[in-house]
Amino acid sequence: MNPEISGTTRQRASSLPALYRAIWRWHFYAGLIVVPFLLVLAVTGLIMVYGNSIETFLGKKYPVAPGGERLSIVAQSEAAQAAIPGGTTRLYVSPPNDTRASVFLVSANDQDNVVSVDPHDGKVLGSIVKDDTWFYWADHIHGTLLIGDVGDRLQEIAAGLGIVLVLTGLYLWWPRNGRDWLQALVPNLALRGRPLWKQLHMTFGFYFAIVLLFFLLSGMAWTGIWGTKIVQAWSTFPAEKFDNVPLSDETHAKMNHGAMKEVPWALEQTPMPESGSQAGKQGIPMGQVDLDSVAAYARSVGFDRQFRINLPGGESGVYTISADSMDGDTNDPMGDRTIHIDRYTGKVLADIRFADYSLGGKAMAVGIALHQANLGLWNTILNTVYCLFVIFMCVSGVVMWWKRRPAGALGAPRYPSDYRIPRGILVIGLVVAITFPLTGLAILAFAVIDFLLPKRVKQAAYS
Repeated sequence: MNPEISGTTRQRASSLPALYRAIWRWHFYAGLIVVPFLLVLAVTGLIMVYGNSIETFLGKKYPVAPGGERLSIVAQSEAAQAAIPGGTTRLYVSPPNDTRASVFLVSANDQDNVVSVDPHDGKVLGSIVKDDTWFYWADHIHGTLLIGDVGDRLQEIAAGLGIVLVLTGLYLWWPRNGRDWLQALVPNLALRGRPLWKQLHMTFGFYFAIVLLFFLLSGMAWTGIWGTKIVQAWSTFPAEKFDNVPLSDETHAKMNHGAMKEVPWALEQTPMPESGSQAGKQGIPMGQVDLDSVAAYARSVGFDRQFRINLPGGESGVYTISADSMDGDTNDPMGDRTIHIDRYTGKVLADIRFADYSLGGKAMAVGIALHQANLGLWNTILNTVYCLFVIFMCVSGVVMWWKRRPAGALGAPRYPSDYRIPRGILVIGLVVAITFPLTGLAILAFAVIDFLLPKRVKQAAYS
């Protein structure tokens, strides 16, 4: 057995209340499962903060000379397409100022290519397959672990167990047994070894608990079961709010390119309007609808910095103008706006703003922008510190376990010999299971396994 574990320590641990010891056990097991996932999320999160702050979601920023005459956007698009044999422009991203290149997304051979063009002469400054950008690579791992729906479900379970980890951790942190509030809120740096690691783990865990809960919940809102089928489905912008326009079988999610989420959360499941009717309000004169006129219209109605134009997909597709904080177009989520224009008549089929979102949609518009560090320098600093905190909490938890564990054993906190399931454990388990179904199934599976373990394994030799 580890020599650091004294008989006095074992006696003190075994005298702890049954509820405390049971919650400690669940905190240990939740951490055992969640730590690898949290480390992956924190490291990829740091890469995404870099990709969002130093570069962009779509790769490198290319500077150009300010001022001067500029080619039409149609001509710039043709130059971008010429750089990708057989390419078709799907998206135009306007530069946020006159010192940045225009960006186009050009599809060819089932790949999306990011092409940066000098607007003065149409020179292609750089191109990259979108899947090869730092941000896309990190985002793909962050969301699915590169294994599709299976990875998404595993991330959802891990995030739910992360919430269990935070709740049980707060219970363990609460001052008791002679430990006062000062000791709980301020770590004793004079300690050494495992006691110091424990103090730092508990104190920093308390200060960052709310932040960690926010990131876990806002991240889970993207997941396939709790996010897509439960929360998002009930919070999606209703297409009935469109003013009697024909609707497509396609949803706004079609404008996501690959694994990256590029459509506001509140709109992803909303059906797209269709071109080809006389519906809508006057926008662009008929017969004059192209990238240039759509961009000019966007500026005339208030899109004054970076915005994007998704080109029509198919004969009934529409031009879609959008600017939102989730994509880094703005740093004000309350300024989110999406406009759909009929490709034939030029009429405005829908004009959706932040105020039109549901309460859940508004919360997610702000939450996702904060989650992705899109609200400015302070947000970038906050998210960087947060990711480093998560890494520290994971490392400190592993160090504490390694220093405490008996030689040749897992070293999980053990139940008392007369253990009965406390009501507190049942309440926490039921609340999490009902709220997060996949996590609930995982908890049920672990509870069954734990129940079936031999009694001698669960009796308290050390807790």
